[in-house]
Amino acid sequence: MAAANLFEQQKKNLRRTTGILVGFVGFLTFLGIGADFFLYGSGAGPGFPIATVGALFFGAASSLWALKAGDRAVLESANAVVVDRADPRQHVLDNVVEEMAIASGLPKPAVYVIPDSDPNAFATGSGPEKSSIAVTAGLLDALNREELQAVVSHEMAHVRNYDVRLMTVVAALVGSVLLISDWGRRGIGWGGRRRSSRAGGGGIFLLVFLVLWVVSLVLAPLIARLVAMAVSREREYLADASGSELTRNPLALASALEKIDAAVAPTPSIKQGVAHLCIEDPRGRVVNEHEGGWAGLFATHPPIAKRIALLREMAYRG
Repeated sequence: MAAANLFEQQKKNLRRTTGILVGFVGFLTFLGIGADFFLYGSGAGPGFPIATVGALFFGAASSLWALKAGDRAVLESANAVVVDRADPRQHVLDNVVEEMAIASGLPKPAVYVIPDSDPNAFATGSGPEKSSIAVTAGLLDALNREELQAVVSHEMAHVRNYDVRLMTVVAALVGSVLLISDWGRRGIGWGGRRRSSRAGGGGIFLLVFLVLWVVSLVLAPLIARLVAMAVSREREYLADASGSELTRNPLALASALEKIDAAVAPTPSIKQGVAHLCIEDPRGRVVNEHEGGWAGLFATHPPIAKRIALLREMAYRG
């Protein structure tokens, strides 16, 4: 029953993430169609979709760069160093990563330690063939071996579920949305009036479309970031469930999260741009402690209290 509940949680979170991404791509397409029609198309209809193609090309180029070298940039930004097996604690970490790689059936990721006293961890890379797991020195100090294994399994789950690649794609989509939004706002100033007057004979439907497009254009940067945060939250739930599947010990991850949450100081070595990759928000923002309302929009991580409750439910059901 416990295993079945884990798989049920995985499927539920996968469905939610898929729905969010489909909506995101639809929103990007809507912005592109509007930009091409309103700003660059002819009065009779859209011409060559220069805005959409240009933004998608930019997003694809950004994604390819991130898949090739983004993990190195992330590790360098956090001052991560290669694990030192001469250090007893780091030796244990390296062994645990190897154990979890075997359990997951994946190649062993590169292992790094971040010289920061606040407990945290993240995974980065392009997929199981090229991935890295980094933990802070504070995490090694705070957790016992069983809890450390649970955290590493959570990060291995991010690798196995291709979350590291997914977040790269999301970042590329966000970049594409921001690019189209910028083009559109600039284009309205020099070409919007001319286009709207030429398309004025399209009737009420076209007018409503253009109004919705302009509103969406203004809100696009905010919407893009909200979608990225929503994807990040869903992947944390999924990694909790998948990681517990590897260890068959949800309570160890619950205990580790309690200790991580108890360390109220932020993780200064981990920059804001990497926050969504961490097992817990390194900035320690209060918004991540709540659910619903503004927290449901602006939190990069789900509330730890809820994650702990779900993990305990997984352990005790059945």
